[in-house]
Amino acid sequence: AHNEDLTTRETCKAGFSEDDYTALISQNILEGEKLLQVKFSSCVGTKGTQYETNSMDFKVGADGTVFATRELQVPSEQVAFTVTAWDSQTAEKWDAVVRLLVAQTSSPHSGHKPQKGKKIVALDPSPPPKDTLLPWPQHQNANGLRRRKRDWVIPPINVPENSRGPFPQQLVRIRSDKDNDIPIRYSITGVGADQPPMEVFSIDSMSGRMYVTRPMDREEHASYHLRAHAVDMNGNKVENPIDLYIYVIDMNDNRPEFINQVYNGSVDEGSKPGTYVMTVTANDADDSTTANGMVRYRIVTQTPQSPSQNMFTINSETGDIVTVAAGLDREKVQQYTVIVQATDMEGNLNYGLSNTATAIITVTDVNDNPPEFTASTFAGEVPENRVETVVANLTVMDRDQPHSPNWNAVYRIISGDPSGHFSVRTDPVTNEGMVTVVKAVDYELNRAFMLTVMVSNQAPLASGIQMSFQSTAGVTISVMDINEAPYFPSNHKLIRLEEGVPPGTVLTTFSAVDPDRFMQQAVRYSKLSDPASWLHINATNGQITTAAVLDRESLYTKNNVYEATFLAADNGIPPASGTGTLQIYLIDINDNAPELLPKEAQICEKPNLNAINITAADADVDPNIGPYVFELPFVPAAVRKNWTITRLNGDYAQLSLRILYLEAGMYDVPIIVTDSGNPPLSNTSIIKVKVCPCDDNGDCTTIGAVAAAGLGTGAIVAILICILILLTTVLLFVMWMKRREKERHTKQLLIDPEDDVRDNILKYDEEGGGEEDQDYDLSQLQQPEAMGHVPSKAPGVRRVDERPVGAEPQYPIRPMVPHPGDIGDFINEGLRAADNDPTAPPYDSLLVFDYEGSGSTAGSVSSLNSSSSGDQDYDYLNDWGPRFKKLADMYGGGEED
Repeated sequence: AHNEDLTTRETCKAGFSEDDYTALISQNILEGEKLLQVKFSSCVGTKGTQYETNSMDFKVGADGTVFATRELQVPSEQVAFTVTAWDSQTAEKWDAVVRLLVAQTSSPHSGHKPQKGKKIVALDPSPPPKDTLLPWPQHQNANGLRRRKRDWVIPPINVPENSRGPFPQQLVRIRSDKDNDIPIRYSITGVGADQPPMEVFSIDSMSGRMYVTRPMDREEHASYHLRAHAVDMNGNKVENPIDLYIYVIDMNDNRPEFINQVYNGSVDEGSKPGTYVMTVTANDADDSTTANGMVRYRIVTQTPQSPSQNMFTINSETGDIVTVAAGLDREKVQQYTVIVQATDMEGNLNYGLSNTATAIITVTDVNDNPPEFTASTFAGEVPENRVETVVANLTVMDRDQPHSPNWNAVYRIISGDPSGHFSVRTDPVTNEGMVTVVKAVDYELNRAFMLTVMVSNQAPLASGIQMSFQSTAGVTISVMDINEAPYFPSNHKLIRLEEGVPPGTVLTTFSAVDPDRFMQQAVRYSKLSDPASWLHINATNGQITTAAVLDRESLYTKNNVYEATFLAADNGIPPASGTGTLQIYLIDINDNAPELLPKEAQICEKPNLNAINITAADADVDPNIGPYVFELPFVPAAVRKNWTITRLNGDYAQLSLRILYLEAGMYDVPIIVTDSGNPPLSNTSIIKVKVCPCDDNGDCTTIGAVAAAGLGTGAIVAILICILILLTTVLLFVMWMKRREKERHTKQLLIDPEDDVRDNILKYDEEGGGEEDQDYDLSQLQQPEAMGHVPSKAPGVRRVDERPVGAEPQYPIRPMVPHPGDIGDFINEGLRAADNDPTAPPYDSLLVFDYEGSGSTAGSVSSLNSSSSGDQDYDYLNDWGPRFKKLADMYGGGEED
């Protein structure tokens, strides 16, 4: 609705519906006679709009109706004045012209005037006489005739709607006074002539007679504005165009139509007469300024006709329905059906047209009926010690609208329950009050309750309505006695007791109480939990005695407290039982002798500062523990001779050597430890002391630790020799296995460092026949595939063909190059690897050949030269012995020795 209002304001333009209003009047007008109605829109309604005129004879009412202020006689053919509308809020003003035309009731030449006081109806349905002439107006002046101005108004032509014809039907004839001199052609233009709707009006061009060609409908077009033209035969304008106003006279041909066929309204019950209920609205398409469009309302029927047949009335002009009688009661009549009739002709049932609509009036509920209990007393019962139990249902009656605030009940206990044992809750479906136990009741304290409950509604009662005496009721609740479990009054019960009491000692009486005072029942006792089986309870009176010695240091005691649980059961039906816990706080006695700590220690064989710190552990607690007394026994005498104890404080002492030297070994040193209990307890504990040789830091040496373990010097030496022999054997075996592995897989030249007379020669399996012997296997010169697994040589490691120094180490073989497939390439790749090896001495990488023939097609091996073996000095090889001297002569070009 808000958006529609904004849209309306944007598109609406304030002002009169027309700039020029015209109406037919009689020459004689009575005082207060309504002449016409102007329509003005301010886009926000007509509230605040006021009208003024510049004429003393005419005024405009608040609804826009123009009326005469006095009785007058119009002296001329028309009266014109200005109507001004202005908004009192914005002070804006709008003007419109009102023209009142005097209707001609007879021929213009008859000279008859209407009788005084007789009103001529402005909207006369009869057409003008066929001989009526409308000449071009003229007036006389000093210079002769002169045409009037165009804005002079020719009296309008009235045409009744829905005429039955015959058509075309002549309306009027127009003529120019020049048609006596020259032939004149007449024509009309405007809406209804040459503009849509087309050809509603036509004119005879020669005679000037104008016709209507079909029936008029005022609801489609209420008026037409045409212009008449006069030209000569050549089309030249003879006269200025004149305005012709044609008004369609309204006929009552439309019934009032209600906006809605069914209207829904409501009114509170008990409303006073004159209370507004609703508004019905009917619209009539006929002219609202005439009786044809003036609608009046009335109520035709009312159903039901209770308590009166005229409960409502309707404003005949506005359609507002209001109450006219008292007695609206929703509990008797919830809805009324009213048939409303709208009739035009100002409600004249004889001449007006009517229509009906239905108005449904709902009587809404108010809280005019207080809730009432269906009975004055209610009863219920509840077992004791039970909560959240419904013990009674309270029923009420309320004649107001069900499941509304006027009907929903609210219950409140006003007396009989000072301790708050009960509450009353509302059942949302049945509206009953459910008396519920919220706090347990005790039969031994209260055997019955007498409650007073009040009921009201969620909504307050209507004005003038009082609470009913039936809004309160009494509720009697009986409490049922049930067998309650016995209970221990002091739970948990704590007693204090010294540990070590003998069996059979009476500790306490741990008895239970049975709350059922009105039942003759016996209580029996038994144990539920006694972890150490230290206690016994008398089944009849609950007396507790000891069944064993209670020990504070037991694992079953926590923080000096021993806890046991007992059961008390009655002989009711069914039996009930309760539990109680007894806590015994055990007071410590000196029943545990101290123990020496540590049990083992280590000390040097010569006296120094690393004495042994000793203390004691006692299972008792203060004051039955330290300070402790440490002392050495007199027997055996060697103890006090070799050892001494020095007191540090009440809990610690030091054990050290008394003599200057004690042979390494394990010694058991007895020490007497005495606590501070009353009486004190003593204990002789043995500490195992390991005496061993120590280094400068006071720590036992490895050999000393072994010696201290109890082995003599000879045994230690024998063990070390066996270990060395075993290690040597294992090392020799490993070296032998590696040597054999190398000989078997690599076939490398092994230089024995101990054999200085062995030459490094090439081994041949067969003596060939010289160059002519070509029968040899060249595949033996290919790179061995089996050498691929040999690991690569690490940086800085000697090769196997280097001269060994000292013991022969195990060197890895130089990595083999990929198989080139050609013998020459294979040998060149080997030379290149030897030349680029930074660790290689001036020795060739020798290959072992299985066969060497003479005259080989592959060329002499001597023809392969190392790129770095050019003019080198091999004289230093002479210092390596006679065998290497021969090798130096071979490479250096010297002669053999």
